[in-house]
Amino acid sequence: MGKEKIIKGIPAAPGICIGKAYVKGKETLQIKPRRISKEEVSKEILRLEEALSLTREEILELKKKIAQEMGEDHAQIFDAHLLFLEDRAFIEDIINKVKKEKVNVEYALQESVKKYINIFSKIEDEYLRERTYDFQDVGKRILKNMLKQKKAKEELFEKSIIIAHDLSPSETASLKKDKILGFVTDIGGRTSHTAIIARSLGIPAVVGTQIATQEIKTGDELIIDGSKGEVIVNPTQKTLEEYKKERERRKRLIKKYSFTKKLIPTTLDGKEIKILANIEFPEEISQVLDVGAQGIGLYRTEYFYMNRVSLPSEEEQYRAYKEVARRLQPLPVTIRTLDLGGDKFLSPIRVPTEIQSFLGQRAIRFCLAHPEVFKTQLRAILRAALEGNLKVMYPMISGVEELIEANKILEEAKKELKKQNKRFKEDLKVGVMIEVPSAALISDILAKYADFFSIGTNDLIQYSLAVDRADEKVAYLYEPAHPAVLRLIKNVIDAAHSMNIEVSMCGEMASEPIFIFLLIGMGLDELSMPPSLIPKAKLLIRSISYKEAHEVFKKVSGFSSPKEVEDYCIKELRKILKEKYEELAI
Repeated sequence: MGKEKIIKGIPAAPGICIGKAYVKGKETLQIKPRRISKEEVSKEILRLEEALSLTREEILELKKKIAQEMGEDHAQIFDAHLLFLEDRAFIEDIINKVKKEKVNVEYALQESVKKYINIFSKIEDEYLRERTYDFQDVGKRILKNMLKQKKAKEELFEKSIIIAHDLSPSETASLKKDKILGFVTDIGGRTSHTAIIARSLGIPAVVGTQIATQEIKTGDELIIDGSKGEVIVNPTQKTLEEYKKERERRKRLIKKYSFTKKLIPTTLDGKEIKILANIEFPEEISQVLDVGAQGIGLYRTEYFYMNRVSLPSEEEQYRAYKEVARRLQPLPVTIRTLDLGGDKFLSPIRVPTEIQSFLGQRAIRFCLAHPEVFKTQLRAILRAALEGNLKVMYPMISGVEELIEANKILEEAKKELKKQNKRFKEDLKVGVMIEVPSAALISDILAKYADFFSIGTNDLIQYSLAVDRADEKVAYLYEPAHPAVLRLIKNVIDAAHSMNIEVSMCGEMASEPIFIFLLIGMGLDELSMPPSLIPKAKLLIRSISYKEAHEVFKKVSGFSSPKEVEDYCIKELRKILKEKYEELAI
């Protein structure tokens, strides 16, 4: 056994798994050019058409298999593959090479695939770049069919951790799911196909390691920590024991807190604080229900758009939102409309480069600039709202004009549905995400036009303090307890309550124990957080009183530094929780 080594990557699916590595080989087919005569050209083109037809049949079969095993949402990944097969520019490029250069069709195909991959790899948009591997997968499949090669079926004889440069959708479909402990890949991000599949299967995954296939050999002992994004190769006995203990500890915690599922988060003096869940993918709904969340406070829809090469239709979105609404019924589900830009990009639309800025044409600005994209989503939400308790929320509203304009487009969507005789919910509740300082300062005005507020503290803090939270050089200035941030939050809560509307919070601040304590004292109605953090948050709320929390807020509202605020909150929370502090507040 070699020396222990840690490989870092992107956390893609949470959990710890321990087992042997199985390294999937990277298949490389190098085709050499072969000169053909003028008479052979039509025969070569016919071979291409036959291979394209056979590849289409195979992909449709794979799509059907994935739909049966994992659901329609995952099967839609193959729509991109089918689009590549119908791309006339790609096909004509191959045919022209055969005609002009008089070369064999498999060589022409190989060179065209290389050319397109080179174009894709230079695109700045991460999500479009990731589609390179879908294109590569299709190219490889066409070539094998052209050469009449049968793919050797890879067999896993024991439960293993799959190591691969990347796992294409078709490769994943061919794997036996009951033999997989986890995934590790060289490339990919949180929205890559491998990451989505891993979350769906509930197994740990680390992606984007760059070097996994170079550093790991089949048979190596591995530990994957999908929450941290770490892969430990050939761990020492000490490391192995530590992770086994940690894995058992997490299992015990899940079991220990299972009783909280039916608990209502009510303070000792009777004030109920609703706790909802943040989700990005429909696969997370089971976990939301398992922890007893009181609904979904933030359903991020941009990931539904990103992992594809074409925009989702109204019908596709309707089916997805309807499924979430039905499964959560009668609990509320707040759908945030497209929040693109900053660190999230949309592949199928040509967008200006300023979308990459946190301060550019993003979120509601993007939607107002692309009303047809926005309207398609709104029509789908309006229709799905009949199936459950759906609400809609606009991100990054900075002024009342944007809110009025967004609502006008919502009314247009309703008129279009009426014309088409499609049923929809007329009185859909409309909320505003308060994540821009200007919105926080005019929240009293915005409250006249909204049914509810949700405070997005991640952006509100960085915009208020002029701190890019992704920049390590200034990360120390990102202070949720900054007096300016607390004043803005309190202003929003008071403005909402003056108009009798509820206010929620869905940023990271909403799941941190000392801030939960403080926010309750400020009068916040709802907290929305990752599902895994809900059990402890419920117990914390049931261990404190609103009166105590309010007194603490009144005291810290006169403090001048974030450290003073945090230190005082910790001291008071320790005093209240006593022996429960270590368990519930850390």
